[in-house]
Order: sequence, then structure tokens, then C-alpha cells
Amino acid sequence: MTLDTKPAEQAEPAPPLRLPWWTRGDTNAFFGLAFNILVNVLTLTTLSIAVVQIPSGDVLGTVLPALGVALVLGNLYYMVLARRLARRENRDTVTALPYGPSVPHMFIVVFVVMLPIYLQTGDALRAWSAGLAWAFMIGVIVMIGAFVGPFIRKITPRAAMLGTLAGISITFIAMRPAAQMWEAAWIGLPVLAIILVGFFTDVKLPGNVPVGLVALLVGTAIGWIGGYMSAPDVSAAVGDIALGLPDLRFDLLFDGLGDLAPLLATAIPLGVYNFTEAMSNVESAAAAGDNYNLRSVLLADGFGAVLGAGFGSPFPPAVYIGHPGWKDAGGRTGYSLAAGAAIGVMCLLGLFGVLATILPIPAIVPILLYIGLLIGAQAFQAVPKLHAVAVVAALLPNLAEWAVGLIDNALSAAGTSAEQVGEEALGQAGVVYHGLQILGEGAVLAGLVLGALVTFVLDKRFHAAAIAAVVGALLSWIGLIHAPEVAWAAAPQVALGYLFFAVVCLAYSLLPKPAPAEPEPEPKEEAVAQEG
Repeated sequence: MTLDTKPAEQAEPAPPLRLPWWTRGDTNAFFGLAFNILVNVLTLTTLSIAVVQIPSGDVLGTVLPALGVALVLGNLYYMVLARRLARRENRDTVTALPYGPSVPHMFIVVFVVMLPIYLQTGDALRAWSAGLAWAFMIGVIVMIGAFVGPFIRKITPRAAMLGTLAGISITFIAMRPAAQMWEAAWIGLPVLAIILVGFFTDVKLPGNVPVGLVALLVGTAIGWIGGYMSAPDVSAAVGDIALGLPDLRFDLLFDGLGDLAPLLATAIPLGVYNFTEAMSNVESAAAAGDNYNLRSVLLADGFGAVLGAGFGSPFPPAVYIGHPGWKDAGGRTGYSLAAGAAIGVMCLLGLFGVLATILPIPAIVPILLYIGLLIGAQAFQAVPKLHAVAVVAALLPNLAEWAVGLIDNALSAAGTSAEQVGEEALGQAGVVYHGLQILGEGAVLAGLVLGALVTFVLDKRFHAAAIAAVVGALLSWIGLIHAPEVAWAAAPQVALGYLFFAVVCLAYSLLPKPAPAEPEPEPKEEAVAQEG
């Protein structure tokens, strides 16, 4: 008998990670994200031409190429960031963050910034230059936020961040597409069925054909066969195709910056909105398993907005809501760059006028509804069951902001406004307009505050809840939340309400803490059965 005296062999080092540039899941996620961005670019193109009256040649020849440059560079950066994270954590399941034009910001810059200036001056170029200055300031504020965002993310409960993100997703991402689908349900519902089965179940199409592509083709075929689309419109749009090369538009940007003071009232709170939304998106990605560096994300988002403004785009791009959706669809590190590059090329070639006449809107918006459903569900699934109440609280400001927007747009279409109708008349019709307006101002930041308050109360962390309430009072006082503009003593009554909330929490903190509940005795029958 011999004894083996050799030292135990050391474990062999793990082989280096083989990280593919493209996977089968990337194909699925590519079509989904590309159609998502496509819808948004079609929307901002229509808003620029039809609402602000910017000449179509400038929109197709300057705004869209500027946006195309930002999309390509931004998605390239996020692909590199994803591959770095994958190698650092030695896993090939990392999904790149999606990047594109922000949906809420499209409507804000058009209806809050550019349209009022156009209506006042009748000068579309002046309105455009104001939009560029606004987007530039948004980018600067987001880059400043990169240095405070990580600390805010550290102290803010996940329920608050995911709840306010779900509020944006359900209202501004999902509701409009849902309405557009039901305007032509015979097109939209079959497309939605394909997307739901393909992305929420493990059922695969024959040959594993990309779900997003099949959904678009089926919807487009139904639309054309059913007479929803018009061939003459396509012929007319083909004549507008033209190559648009990006060029610096510092002249317009500097004109807008020369009259910046009126824009700061919206640029400051919306810049804060932008970086808090990005923070929530990063937290959403972390909940799905990919923990990105928030500072790197915010710096890139801010730089993208500044770069786009310099080239002539008033639509700041940002990290998109929806990372968990593309992760579930199988997307890894390549899909986002491919989608950004594809849409970027379309922007440079001026193809969006043609695409708008070929693709039925009800056939492409179900992908946005899918994202809204997924992000809304994640907010409840990724937090403790007790914190579901806080998620609902964080939803409320975005629901209020969305409702106020619908009311204002409906009254405007009727040639009037809430001020002209009067608060009393609206109240008699069951519309609590003024309360909704106050609740919805600064919705993302207000959602974070409300979600944090409720989370701390549920956890019986009354001192933390009191501190959060004082922060809410300060933000209300200077007008970042619950006020129409940034100003001193902007919302004093709301600030006082938050202070009273803090006093109540401090009073509860002085009460004796209840003794921990004793476990209930085991029923006799069960104890006997276990002994047996």
C-alpha cells in the first residue's frame, strides 16, 4: 500500500469567455427595438413638420441626420459597455442597454418649448433654435447629475425607482399605442398576439423566425389587403427621398442659447427628470441581472443630447425603458447597435416619409405596448411583496401628468383651455383638474419621493421617512415637483404638507416598538402526522 504524497492539484483556471458578436436572440431583440425606435422617429418627424411647421427639408435633411449620428454613436457606446460588463463578470448573458429618442421628451420639447414660441412669433426657425438650446441644457444637466446620481440611487428604494418607471411606461409608452391599436383592432390585435406568444412564452416559430419581423409583416399585409394603406401616398413620398448629411448647426444653437432664461424654467426640472429616469432604467436593468455603472450611463446620455443639439436635433436621446424586455427576447450585446445603425441609415437616407406610408401604425405600435406591460410587471415582481403599495404610490404622479395632458389637449382642440372653462365647471363634471396638475408636475421626481416615503413607512423606518418628506418639502418649495416652474416658494402649501408628514413620522418613531410576533403553535393534528 502506497500513500500518494503529491500535493492536491489546483483547479484549472476557467477558460476565457468566448463572447459572440451576435446571437439568435439578438435577431429577435433587433427587430423589436428597431421597430420601437422607428415608431418614435416617425412620431417626432410628424410633430416637427405638422405641429411646429419646421420645413420638411430641414427635418429630413438636418434633424433626422443629427439624430442618426447620435443613435449610432450612443448604441456603439452601450454595446462596448455591455461587452466590458460581460467580460468583467465572465458571463455571456449580459444585455446592452437600449438607446434612442425619449418618448416623453418628444412631446415636451414640441408642445411645451417649441410650439408656444412658434405660436407667439410665427417663426418656425426660432422655435427650432429654442428647442436646440433646451436639448443642449438638458444634456448639460444630465452630465452634472452623473456625479450625484449614484448617491441618489444608493439611498432611494428600488420600489420607488421601478414604480416611477412603471408609471412612465404604462402612461406615456403603452396607453397611446393601445389606443392606436384599437382604432384598427383588426390589424393591431393579431400583431399583439404574435408578440405576446413570441416574447412571453417559450413557443417558437418554425425555423425560429424573428417574432418582431413576423409580427410586422403580418400586420402590414393585413393593413394593405384590408385597404388601410394608400398606394398613391407611397408614390408621393418616394419623391421626397434625399441623402441628408449631418452638419453642425451652431448658428441655430447659439441663437437659442442667447435667449436661454425663459427655457430654464422647463430645462432644469426636465434635466432632473432625465437623469432620474435614466437612474430608474439602470435600476431596472440591475433588477434583470445587468448592473451597469450609473455614472457612465448618465455621462453618455448627456453627451448624446449635447452632440445632437450641435448637429441640429432638438430631441435628446437617452437610455430607453425596456432593457428587461429585450433581455427576455434573447438580446445580448449586438442588437442595440444594429438597431441604432439601421435607424441611423434610414435617417441619413430620408426614408421615414416613405416608411410612414408603407407601414401601418397599428402594426408597429404593439411592440410599445409589450414594453409597457413588461416594465409595469417588473416593478411589482422585482420588489418585496410588502413594497407593492409603494410601487402604486410611485405610479400616481405619472398617471396624473398623463391625465392632465389629455385634458389640456382635448380642451385645446375645442378652442378653449382649463383656465377659460374654470376649475368650478371642471369640478362639477367630476374632473379634479387642479389637484391632478399639482400632483403631476415633476412627475418622475415626485414619484421617487412618494415611493420612497411609502417604502420607508412600510418598513417602519420612520426617521428615514421623515427625511424623505423634508426632501419632498424642499423640492416643492423650489418648484422641482408639484409646481409649474422653478421659483422660490413655488408650492408652499405642498411643502407644508410634506413637513407635516415628516412630523407625523417623527411622532410615530417615539412610540414603543411592538414586540416581535411569536410563531403560532403547530396544530396538534399536523404535529402527530409529522411524528408518524
